Amino acid sequence: MESIAAPLERIDETVHGRVRLGVLAYLSTAGSADFMTLRDVTRATKGNLSSHLSKLEVAGYVRIEKAFVDRKTRTTVHMTPSGEHAFSEYLATIKNLLAIIS
Repeated sequence: MESIAAPLERIDETVHGRVRLGVLAYLSTAGSADFMTLRDVTRATKGNLSSHLSKLEVAGYVRIEKAFVDRKTRTTVHMTPSGEHAFSEYLATIKNLLAIIS
């Protein structure tokens, strides 16, 4: 039986967090979403989501765009090519891990 150590070491901790994983999973099909949609999808508080989005932005996995609509700030989050790659690699790593333990 192959060791689970190698796939575990390849897990991207930036992607692996529940909220960040939820954001990337949603954006993997939607491409982009506004802040409130992501808040609803992830069931995170505004502050918590904001913190996780900052981590994803620093990693280069999302691009955050702010605009004013009717004097309110609208935040739109876009998945970057790096984010698409990181999410795809994360899924491949999890599939590999599941294959080893099944």
